[in-house]
Amino acid sequence: MFLRVSPTTGIGRAIRSRKLSPKFIGPYQILRKIGPVAYEVALPPQLANLHSVFHVSQLREYVPDPSHVLEAEDLQIRGDLSVEVHPVGLGDFQTRQLKGKVIRLVQVIWDKRTGDSTWELEEDVRRSYPHMFAGKP
Repeated sequence: MFLRVSPTTGIGRAIRSRKLSPKFIGPYQILRKIGPVAYEVALPPQLANLHSVFHVSQLREYVPDPSHVLEAEDLQIRGDLSVEVHPVGLGDFQTRQLKGKVIRLVQVIWDKRTGDSTWELEEDVRRSYPHMFAGKP
């Protein structure tokens, strides 16, 4: 079975899922059926912080295929089944006027391959990822 995960930013917001964004990790083996909708899953040691019983809505069936090669990623998964994603770059900058205040926004690129990006408050991004602004005013 594959296990469903949600990518979140270091700022605390979830990234909207896109077509090519990873939504599941695995495959993992089911050890036993706990109830009508709960299964115990054999998790690797790096996921020891997770409880091993999951609802069927968090699982997806895996049909083995010998031509399918799965690459194991080194992910740090939290107890709420979310994965923290770190930015890979900064895009455009904007200045908005809201209720008489000037708000500076920056486009944060989370994954170049899939094009995942969000607009965040510049002060939040500077606080969370100061290394991204090295050499920028």
